[in-house]
Amino acid sequence: MRYSSAFTLLVSLCALAQTPVPETAPAPAQLPDTFSFKRLQFSGYVDSFYDLNYNHPPSRLSQLQAFNFTANKWSLASATASISTAPAPVGFRVDVGMGRVYDAFWLSETSHDGWTRHLLNAYVSVKPASWKGVQLDFGKFVTSAGAELTESHLNWNYSRSLLFAFGPYYHTGLRATVPVGERWTVGGAVVTGWNTVRDNNTGKTVGFTSTGNFGKISISNTYYAGPENTGVNRGWRNFYDSVVAVNPSTRVSAYFNFDIGNNRFPAAPSSTFWGTAGAARIRLSRNFALAPRLEYYSDRDGFWTGSPNAFREFTLTAESKLNDNLISRIEFRKDWSREPFFTRGPSAWMANHQTMLVAGVMIVLNPRLLDFTPGSGK
Repeated sequence: MRYSSAFTLLVSLCALAQTPVPETAPAPAQLPDTFSFKRLQFSGYVDSFYDLNYNHPPSRLSQLQAFNFTANKWSLASATASISTAPAPVGFRVDVGMGRVYDAFWLSETSHDGWTRHLLNAYVSVKPASWKGVQLDFGKFVTSAGAELTESHLNWNYSRSLLFAFGPYYHTGLRATVPVGERWTVGGAVVTGWNTVRDNNTGKTVGFTSTGNFGKISISNTYYAGPENTGVNRGWRNFYDSVVAVNPSTRVSAYFNFDIGNNRFPAAPSSTFWGTAGAARIRLSRNFALAPRLEYYSDRDGFWTGSPNAFREFTLTAESKLNDNLISRIEFRKDWSREPFFTRGPSAWMANHQTMLVAGVMIVLNPRLLDFTPGSGK
């Protein structure tokens, strides 16, 4: 009965979306995209959510969630303020804030540096005109891998995919992007590793990226390789991410995401993990859209979850927008595991599934939702 009520709510929203919107109806007033002072650009957003987990875990934590991991209570996902200036030839970007996104970044940090806990991005950019589009960034920046982004309002679904949760979040070091012709951009990076500001060993991770835009189709590839085991440089982690995005019309978009990785240990067998995901966004009216997502993830050696397992996940998100500044979403999500993995009930017995109903509200001062291209990094 509880699951059917969630579907009923989504169906009701779909029916509401079919009501014709007069083309002459005035659009709701919007806030400016950015606030500027000379070359400085100021922006930000507030993102909050309620995650109703029907398993009612005693820890009040929803498992396998990247950011919306607090269950059965209203939570702040992110309150972020941004300041930036385009490189001409020198620029910078700083995103500072608080919330579950920042908690997740900090918990994934191997060294747990306190001074970086509230920094999402903090880097300097160099792009002289004589370099013909080549740009260098140095500092802390979100990863280039993945089909989804860190900012909720730039994604189609509210919760992040399993591929997002089990991939890198950010890096610290140097990266470069180089345009090649009119359709391709390639890049390289030398960083401290995955999700770390202060390196956990003396080795470095290298990254390679390529992005091609062919009108209605875009293709992105990312590869990271380097020693990620704490305290030693032996045993490398190799990770490859690929995203193909298709935009056949202004109303329909879709993407396919594939990840595969392997981590070698100095004195233990290596671990392999891989997954696939597909999602679509269907704009039913000017201010309403639906976004289904389906994925499979194999943690066959238990690298991420502690024991061999495989997971499936289905999500259906309904989005309603007053305008690009105020976005609300309600989302039905169900996760399944091959082996019992999810805690359920006051006795915390292990179950093979987890069902959630998530509501998210986002107030945005830099609306770039329509510019989102899957595979543009987190």
